[in-house]
Amino acid sequence: MSKVLVRRLTLRQLKVFETVARLSGFNRAAKELHLAQPTVSLQVRQLADAIGMPLYEQIGKKIYITEAGALVRAAAGDVFSAFDRLEMQLAQLKGLKTGRLKVSVVTTAKYFIPRLLGPFTRHYPGIDIAMDVGNRSEIVARLSRNEDDLYIMGMPPAGIDFERHSFVENPIVAIAPYGHPLSGVRRVSLARLAQEPFLLREQGSGTRMAAERFLKSHGVKLKVRMELGSNEAIKQAVAGGLGLSLLSLHALKSELARKEVVMLDVEALPIRRSWYIVHRKGKELSIVARTFFDYLKEEGANLERELQLAQAATVARATQRGRTAAANKPKGRAQPR
Repeated sequence: MSKVLVRRLTLRQLKVFETVARLSGFNRAAKELHLAQPTVSLQVRQLADAIGMPLYEQIGKKIYITEAGALVRAAAGDVFSAFDRLEMQLAQLKGLKTGRLKVSVVTTAKYFIPRLLGPFTRHYPGIDIAMDVGNRSEIVARLSRNEDDLYIMGMPPAGIDFERHSFVENPIVAIAPYGHPLSGVRRVSLARLAQEPFLLREQGSGTRMAAERFLKSHGVKLKVRMELGSNEAIKQAVAGGLGLSLLSLHALKSELARKEVVMLDVEALPIRRSWYIVHRKGKELSIVARTFFDYLKEEGANLERELQLAQAATVARATQRGRTAAANKPKGRAQPR
């Protein structure tokens, strides 16, 4: 790249174009960058003028990156990777007084990761943390592009290009509306559970994939009444009496406390899974990322104890509800002869 061209480009233009190319759209890029769509278009147009060649073609509502655009995007990636390495090296020189940590988590992990970030940032106030939340396919795509330092997910992609490290249990449990007839039953069978209508996450969700594998291994098929794209929608639908569901226990703390839903005591449940810290194989973690990695491994033990207490309390409540229901059941009268 000539010195004249370098002087005509700006890092802002490169960042905007890289985002547009990665997301294949101006509106999505504007949303991610927190910019107005006309501003994004202007930055890309100015970059194309500086290059002297079109960077994309638009056919209908879709955009296609040109050969020149692909070269610019690759160069932009090299530039920002160089800045990331510089930032990491400077942070290592300064110790942990300053630095930046980029973490991407799947939607279910957002219920407990912020609780862990709070104490970490209080201990290291000079560290800026950026956290992206998305469904599994979005986080896997970010991992493939190596956009972040660390990734938190329940079902890491298979392959030798990734390293995964479990740090806390991620049990999937059955939930029902508070007061549901099964809430007072001990060791509900999977066959009985399958008689109820179910609400599940969308296809491709890590929770959905784990649930389907588990049910298939036990020869059980659920009656799926509805598929919903978020845990929040499912919890509200369950609380409203639309059906039962299978969700991560991490996502249910508030609803269980408010008695909006109840966790059922079901044989063979919970589904035993783990949360994983994932990164590209061979990736050189910065001192900040390595410190957060070690911190998660340590704090996982505390979360593990909380989950065990919550599950024990569920069994105790189910037992108590069953006893209460039996005590309140009307006594049968003798039949006349």
